[in-house]
Amino acid sequence: MSQFIFPIAPETQEERSLRSRVRLFLETERAAGGFEPAADCWVSGVAPAFSRKLGQMGWIGMTWPKAYGGHALPTLHRLVVTEELLVAGAPVAAHWIADRQSGAQILKFGTEQQKQSILPRIAAGECYTCVGMSEPQAGSDLAAVTTKATKTPTGWTLSGRKIWSTVAHISSYMLVLARTSPADGKNRHVGLSQFLVDLTLPGIEISGIRDIAGHTHFNEVVFDDVQLTDDALLGTEGNGWAQCMGELAMERSGPERFLTTFLLLEHALATMPEAIPPVIVGDLIARLSTLRIMSRGIAYRLQAGEHPDTEAALVKQLGNAFEKHLFATIRGIIAARPEAEVPVALLRLRDEVQLRLPANTLRGGTTEILRGVIARQLGVR
Repeated sequence: MSQFIFPIAPETQEERSLRSRVRLFLETERAAGGFEPAADCWVSGVAPAFSRKLGQMGWIGMTWPKAYGGHALPTLHRLVVTEELLVAGAPVAAHWIADRQSGAQILKFGTEQQKQSILPRIAAGECYTCVGMSEPQAGSDLAAVTTKATKTPTGWTLSGRKIWSTVAHISSYMLVLARTSPADGKNRHVGLSQFLVDLTLPGIEISGIRDIAGHTHFNEVVFDDVQLTDDALLGTEGNGWAQCMGELAMERSGPERFLTTFLLLEHALATMPEAIPPVIVGDLIARLSTLRIMSRGIAYRLQAGEHPDTEAALVKQLGNAFEKHLFATIRGIIAARPEAEVPVALLRLRDEVQLRLPANTLRGGTTEILRGVIARQLGVR
């Protein structure tokens, strides 16, 4: 049985100084009307102008080499900025995926021309990307993807359908997982490759999917014999599964997996502190502090070039459970008081979180799939 590894990485003085600067920036922006705080801001808060401001501050692509528009800073510095943006409810959805995972994939597997042309624009908050993994019949069972890339004399022909692609409607590129050769009967993970697809190419149709909250940040993307050049292949042919698993480690382990509902707790404590017993506050803060330590440990390992895929799954699973617990706790406290005594803004935030919460257990891997990953690490599956 393998153990889970979460190193303890104390915050440095440089990180504390950075955190203070980010907080001041966000307070100033909010006071000036630059944004209205919202729960689930990394999915629903699309504001290209705000993303460009963050780019000007040097807070996108922070860890990338300076030659590609980055600042060669440690991964833990990026974590500091990420936490502050989420806690503030800032509108960061436009660039979030590009900064969190796509940029790292391009940096690791892309051509020099792709790095030079795409990464600086991402770092400037001007170029956005989306994920092309899930399909209508291949969500939790990702190895069942049927989107196909066929080799041609000049490159590849891409055909298929992707779904639940967040911000695809404003993105310039999608990282697409496609089958390039038949699956092995014993191992369906072989024969998959990853492609960097320019979404302005002919044959691509993007349709918005309205969620329960009435928003259309999800999309369905259809590829109808899209012609790709040879350099659209990202990394090595047939290595798509391994590349996607590395990408998911970045996607699953961040603080967006447990801080999307933090605004609800913060607002409840600010507007009706007498209604929340100290023991409940202590319980929530203890759970949150543990998740932060775990997420920080994963960031530390990513910074060291390690691949904590299973630990990332554990953080996402526990983070989803925490957010449900937090919401149920605050909702119960609100329900115990006459509605007239509850601030209207808090009621609105409660309703907003309730509509967004179900999606948290789906995106980035369903609860059932993550439990299977964790069970395998524990040796019980």
